[in-house]
Amino acid sequence: MNYLNLIRWKNLLMIVLIQLLIKYALLEPFGVQTSLTSLGITLLIIATVCIAAAGNIINDIYDVETDFINKPDKLIIGTSISEKTAYNLFIVFNVVGVGVGFYLSHLVGRSAFFSLFVIVSVLLYVYASYLKQTLLIGNMVVSMLVGLTLIIVGVFELLPSITSLNQPTQLTFFKIIFDYAVFAFAINLLREIAKDIEDINGDYKAGMNTLPIAIGIERASKVLFTLSIIFLLAIVYYVINSLYKNQIAVLYFLVSIIGPLLYASIKIFSATTKKDFHHISNVFKLVMLFGMLSLLLYKYILL
Repeated sequence: MNYLNLIRWKNLLMIVLIQLLIKYALLEPFGVQTSLTSLGITLLIIATVCIAAAGNIINDIYDVETDFINKPDKLIIGTSISEKTAYNLFIVFNVVGVGVGFYLSHLVGRSAFFSLFVIVSVLLYVYASYLKQTLLIGNMVVSMLVGLTLIIVGVFELLPSITSLNQPTQLTFFKIIFDYAVFAFAINLLREIAKDIEDINGDYKAGMNTLPIAIGIERASKVLFTLSIIFLLAIVYYVINSLYKNQIAVLYFLVSIIGPLLYASIKIFSATTKKDFHHISNVFKLVMLFGMLSLLLYKYILL
């Protein structure tokens, strides 16, 4: 179980779910011309999950000092798993992920796509070793990488199959995937800031320069509250302009996304303790899940 916790298996399952939903809930029901067979999407999932697992491992390796303070009961590196073993696992997962990505890129006839896996692998290492300590840049980078786990499905499924005849359809569905990637980026950015506020003590002692360390918990909370309200209003605008004709979709967004976001915003306004911000972070994680599950509604929205 320690090895599963090390690679953040719940987060990896989220990636698997999202990528499967994009293919089988968004693209397949509408007969969109795609490039990946069942084997192809499986290989894409393996490559993505392996590289993400490697990123989680290297992040834990560099976070030993902060985790010792922030969450000593959940410390894995140096207790149940040695740093050497963890680093070897990091290398193995990266090699497998990049290797499968290389094979898949050639399988769809787009060898240049291989560079995506290399870039993500490098960025995850740079994030863990350096960017995480910088003001907001680390938060932005890791959130963009979360969004990329969605976009990469569109890249491999839609782009190689574009012709002059199907281009409008392909681009329409790619835009839908991109919109969901923006949603994933935004909600993950909110969660990253909430986690930084929660972990301020360990981060400060480790010499990091996160937002709450730079401007203080109170001001960082106000920034988080403002961003959450902006994001909430953006979702409301999307529902009013795009989903207002579909009662099922509107009800789903109200109950599963807008409601929890409003609740989280209210909690941020009054949050003061580490426990409060941990709870807010978990709410954002649930919103992410429910947001991705809304892909199941598209066959009712677009038909």
